[in-house]
Amino acid sequence: MRMSDLVAQHILSMLDEQDGNAEIRRNELANDLGCVPSQINYVITSRFTPEQGYIVESRRGGGGYIRITRVKVDKGTAIMHIVNSIGNSLDKATAEIMINNMYNRSIIDLQTAKLLLAAMSERVYMEIPNQLRDVLRARIFKNMLLTLNN
Repeated sequence: MRMSDLVAQHILSMLDEQDGNAEIRRNELANDLGCVPSQINYVITSRFTPEQGYIVESRRGGGGYIRITRVKVDKGTAIMHIVNSIGNSLDKATAEIMINNMYNRSIIDLQTAKLLLAAMSERVYMEIPNQLRDVLRARIFKNMLLTLNN
């Protein structure tokens, strides 16, 4: 398992244990997991974003912390939030993160997650010119999510 996955998994466990709220001391967490503090920053900025359903607050200094809160919304609101956050293009990695987050938050079931992942796969877009792949992926993903929301 990659270090970034380990850090993310640890933070998700903290969120689960603490009812969707986790307060992290970056240096302490880095020491506990055996990584550098910048790895913690990377994971938080890439995997715990508003688009993925999290609010991140930080306080700098000796007693500083990073507070992560999982936003609690109903399924329809969550899906519309994701649709609105996509924009005009979507790369495969970001789509996979969004799908995994929806599954982990019980917004979609396993079968739906697998279908969405299959539709976002690079194999689907091989015949499409590179400059159009992410635009088409975004349109398809948005349409599929809107269909789920009906």
